[in-house]
Amino acid sequence: MKKLVGQVTVEEKNTIQTLFERRNGLTELAKILTADNAELYEKLVKDMGETGSKFQQWWDDMATKYNWESCEGGHWEINFDTCEIYLNMPQ
Repeated sequence: MKKLVGQVTVEEKNTIQTLFERRNGLTELAKILTADNAELYEKLVKDMGETGSKFQQWWDDMATKYNWESCEGGHWEINFDTCEIYLNMPQ
């Protein structure tokens, strides 16, 4: 079940959208990259870690700033078109 719990600014949405797209791109790159090129592989692993941390930090910061409702086993998602934040609750 999804429940509307808040909204962010366009600037805040742009930040998480950039991180979301970067994380997805890195994930796709990881599927085709082998450890044969150790330097590139290490850079990818480092970048994935940093991007994942920034992604989670954005959610933590916004949840604190806007005091979004949460629940055990639930997670938030954003509608990039409307900047609305939804809480996905387990069934």
